[in-house]
Amino acid sequence: MADPAAMSLKQLANDAGAYEFDKSTLYAARSGKLKEVKSLMQLANDAGASTVAQSGKLKGVIRIFDTTLRDGEQSPGATMTTEEKIQVAHQLVRLNVDTIEAGFPAASPGDLLAVREIARTTRGNDVAIAGLARASVSDIDAAWEAVCDAERPVIHVFLATSDIHLKHKFNIDREEALQRVKNMVRYARNLCSTIEFSAEDATRSDWDYLCRIFETAIASGATTINVPDTVGYTSPQEYEALFNYLRNRVPGIEDVVLSAHCHNDLGMATANTLAAIKAGARQVEVTINGLGERAGNTAMEEVVMALRTRPDYFGNITTRIDTQEFLATSRMVSRLTGIPVQPNKAIVGENAFAHEAEIQQEGMLKNPLTYEIMTPQSIGWSNRKLVMGKHSGRHGLDARLRQLGHKLDADQLKVAYSRFIALANEKKHITDAELLYIVESGKETPAAV
Repeated sequence: MADPAAMSLKQLANDAGAYEFDKSTLYAARSGKLKEVKSLMQLANDAGASTVAQSGKLKGVIRIFDTTLRDGEQSPGATMTTEEKIQVAHQLVRLNVDTIEAGFPAASPGDLLAVREIARTTRGNDVAIAGLARASVSDIDAAWEAVCDAERPVIHVFLATSDIHLKHKFNIDREEALQRVKNMVRYARNLCSTIEFSAEDATRSDWDYLCRIFETAIASGATTINVPDTVGYTSPQEYEALFNYLRNRVPGIEDVVLSAHCHNDLGMATANTLAAIKAGARQVEVTINGLGERAGNTAMEEVVMALRTRPDYFGNITTRIDTQEFLATSRMVSRLTGIPVQPNKAIVGENAFAHEAEIQQEGMLKNPLTYEIMTPQSIGWSNRKLVMGKHSGRHGLDARLRQLGHKLDADQLKVAYSRFIALANEKKHITDAELLYIVESGKETPAAV
């Protein structure tokens, strides 16, 4: 069976007058060669990039749709009580997210109660509250009951669109699914003015069928169209091409918000989300710490700081997030879910702004820009850390001792460094108490006045 992405891209290239392309490339693609399929993906990307540039949509603000309390809480072991979910929701308000997906109301009475309380207690903070619903009347009714008191309620309707899901999970065909999208999105829109529709497993769906699904959802009243990489299957170039393909093929798509939702099964969730932004996505669905099912979701802190750190590359796109709240939010979510943050986690990990190697410590002491592309304070850290271990040099030791109140001359530092290295070779890290002992136990190393 031909690859649906390749077939869709070949159709894109074949459309008369749509784009210019090299005939030899098209011929090679028909022979099924991967590199030529990649060339056609680039063709779709180039066409999409041109359209975005001409429409002036490269600039703007990305909406942050936080799903920590829904998709994140579905991570094994991450279940929170209603009170804990309310705590997180109010911290997300301080973080200044645009939308909080507060839960899946039809899943349980407790989930409905938590979403309803979050909807009520966050009023007055200019934040949308979303409830997830399968494409069924009972789910949509439960979602509306939960979010109707929100200042800005959202019903988020989803239905899988890949053949593997339609066949094995629902036992329905494509036309039945299309009709269900039409009926259920229309039903939801009669209740709520803001409707998001998600095509579950979009990245493994036939691209042309996906266009029909989204066209139907928009015509039925959807205001946001979400393109989920549900199983973390896609790659950045392919995901970008898919967004460009949809933007150039789906009638009415220019009147709705395009959203990206990625999972991290192959470790590419953040890269895929950023690729979608380049292709015109103006909402990203993310979680704190990358929390989520299986390998997790796209980490909000990574996407936001990438946009902030590289405005030159991402066309000056920004968010409304107060990044100085990231650390507090990360620690709260970790504490309440019981899921620790790995030390080398980007942005919020304990080692994100820690330096042990001599060459890095010396560079940092001369100019932090040598090894840091953002300040720790911009995330909520009080300062960077110079970790004392066997890789540390004299410059690092001297700097840390000065912070502890000891100013040594060259000879004193030589003696202290020798004793420090001897101890560092016996253990992983040297504590401040041990540094003070090294200095103060040596008669030749008096404390600085």
